[in-house]
Amino acid sequence: MKAKIEEYFDRLWPITRSLTGDGNRESLKILSELIDLEITEVPSGTQCFDWNVPPEWNIREAWIKDSKGNKIVDFSENNLHILGYSEPFLGKLSFDELKSHLYTLPDQPDLIPYLTSYYKRRWGFCLTQNQFEKLDPNEIYEVFIDSSLDENGSMTIGEAIIKGSSDEEILFSTYICHPSLASNELSGPLVSAFIYNKLKEQKGLKYTYRFIFVPETIGCIYSLLVKGEYWKKHLKAGFVITCIGDAGKFTYKRSRIGNSLPDRAVESILKQTKTDFNIVDFFPSGSDERQYCSPGFNLPVGSLMRTMYGTYPEYHTSADNKDYVSFEAMEQSVQKYLDVIELIERNEKFINKMPYCEPQLGKRGLYPTLGSQKGTEDSIRAMMWILNLSDGTNDLITISEKSKIAVKDLYAVVDRLIENGILDKEL
Repeated sequence: MKAKIEEYFDRLWPITRSLTGDGNRESLKILSELIDLEITEVPSGTQCFDWNVPPEWNIREAWIKDSKGNKIVDFSENNLHILGYSEPFLGKLSFDELKSHLYTLPDQPDLIPYLTSYYKRRWGFCLTQNQFEKLDPNEIYEVFIDSSLDENGSMTIGEAIIKGSSDEEILFSTYICHPSLASNELSGPLVSAFIYNKLKEQKGLKYTYRFIFVPETIGCIYSLLVKGEYWKKHLKAGFVITCIGDAGKFTYKRSRIGNSLPDRAVESILKQTKTDFNIVDFFPSGSDERQYCSPGFNLPVGSLMRTMYGTYPEYHTSADNKDYVSFEAMEQSVQKYLDVIELIERNEKFINKMPYCEPQLGKRGLYPTLGSQKGTEDSIRAMMWILNLSDGTNDLITISEKSKIAVKDLYAVVDRLIENGILDKEL
């Protein structure tokens, strides 16, 4: 899988993505090879609660030249060089006139910052502090930005659904609005697509799974405008997938609810499969979880990441590149999400159909006729815990927590007890 993830990473990497534009359409077209996306175009100007979909932005060329015709900053060399949503510009400026349109990271002089101006018209370039310091204060510079802001354009979003036996949903939300950033952008859509790819092969899914690929903030807000009231009734768990591509330890940011199904499931899986991870309480900034968890919706949505946004020095810079991410880590991230999905699918409350004293397990072939056989002791212990706690009030996660038995070790035992008519799922 990791070779395939890398192949798609390389194809998506050079594309200029933003809130809107042809780069987003091209990216979703490539991702459609992995996931059965339904594409929707949302017209610019569409009101989404207190927001409006912005004009469609496309950029073709942008550079700064010195008086000798040398390009000293060139969008074609790195698409982070342009301030996102820059309006078109052509003109000659002195250094003093130009410098207010230039953005650098003085504390990281070798890196290009990633900056945008979505909702205020301006233009600008991002460059390294080292590049900036080489500019001649006495020079006259020529600036060209071939971009467009189309009020009659649209915002492009993608969605895919895997139907389960229930209309209760599990949501995976990721964003497609950053240009060439690796963990902070491409890891999310790629991990989401490969989760979908694996999940669609599974039979007998209980829940319906919805995957959405939207521009951050405005795309999520539009989705909540359309589906928010439905999700308040039908969403069992949701995840914002971002910053999942580096080799750092897993970090889980809880939902605003704090003990929702995704919170409990992820924490159980991490505690039982990882020795080192971070659990972070909800806070009202970050990525799109802050929209899903806004007080009017308060949906059960968390975010399982690797190194969290804003906490690594490469974040929102040109150093968040292919060298920073690990395709093996992304493959492992896909599997970790699948482990969480398996637990959510299997997390039921059960009823012991023979609650008066212990059922005789031996005559059903469930108990060893020879006492104290080492290989069967764990299975018997699991049976005893499941039967004792299956009174319709404890789900599988609770049984795992109380018994200190990993959920993966409970699955087969639950199945055997159901097959033998001793246990049933609570209706």
